[in-house]
Amino acid sequence: MFALRAYAPGEPERLAFEKAPSPDLGPRDVLVRVHASAVSPGELDWPGAWLDHDGTPRVPPIIPGHEVAGLVVAVGPDATGFALGDEVFGYIDAHRDGSDAEYVAVRSDAGELAQKPATLTHAEAAAVPLSALTAWQALFDHGDLQSGQRVLVHGGAGGVGTFAVQFARWRGAHVLATSSERDRSFVGELGADEVIDYRGTRFEDVLTHVDLVLDTVGGDTWSRSWDVIRPGGRLVSIAVPRPPDREVVDGRRAIWFVVRPDVGQLAEIGRLLDAGHVRSIVSDVLPLARGAEAYGPGARRSGPGKVILSVTGG
Repeated sequence: MFALRAYAPGEPERLAFEKAPSPDLGPRDVLVRVHASAVSPGELDWPGAWLDHDGTPRVPPIIPGHEVAGLVVAVGPDATGFALGDEVFGYIDAHRDGSDAEYVAVRSDAGELAQKPATLTHAEAAAVPLSALTAWQALFDHGDLQSGQRVLVHGGAGGVGTFAVQFARWRGAHVLATSSERDRSFVGELGADEVIDYRGTRFEDVLTHVDLVLDTVGGDTWSRSWDVIRPGGRLVSIAVPRPPDREVVDGRRAIWFVVRPDVGQLAEIGRLLDAGHVRSIVSDVLPLARGAEAYGPGARRSGPGKVILSVTGG
């Protein structure tokens, strides 16, 4: 098969589109013929991508890409829940070779795959899992967001932010968001009630009594967010590096977490997508052979949303 392979951490210039061995199919695995794979630009810096589950360094090259949409073409003898011909999407194990390839092996019992939403193309489906699961877990598992509450989403036009705005609107919250001036109208169309240009306005000067802040940025944004949270409110962060611990004041809590696969949540998100309550945002679609262009700090995008690598069909 052909694949995009990485030879060193954090060096997108050392990505190579080349022939690679087809993945070994474990007894509990399903083999997915990849139609589309989403790009996470910082993935080549993920420590876990270069380690096995036991912490042993993996021997390069590795195959990046851990958001996939495609077709089940083989099933291991002990695999459950999937059959040949199933169209699937999911967020797959970062410690194994990923989906920037023609084929990827995925554990059937690890909560990583779900049936692809019928109304989405493979490219649209591949843009969903990591960002949507992160937003869902931030708002509902860790933030306990309820209807009528005020939530502030930093980076409302980003991968996680676009889903967070839509999920919060669906839940019935009053949605506040920060974005660039260029993306303000886009974030408003997603469902934000108020969108603040973070370059032109300090959000803490115009907001108060926020029940939940979702921080996707970190640094100064994280520290300033405390000024807008009501007593008893929460600040949930996914920023890297992890923000410093902070003493709990007035019942306010800081929570930092790493997303986990969850097939039940992914299936529920799929139902919301099929029902039209939320939508997938795709910025650009590139052929797998040009995948190296999508990684690294200088990668260009035509607008908000995910960059997708098209592998087989759409």
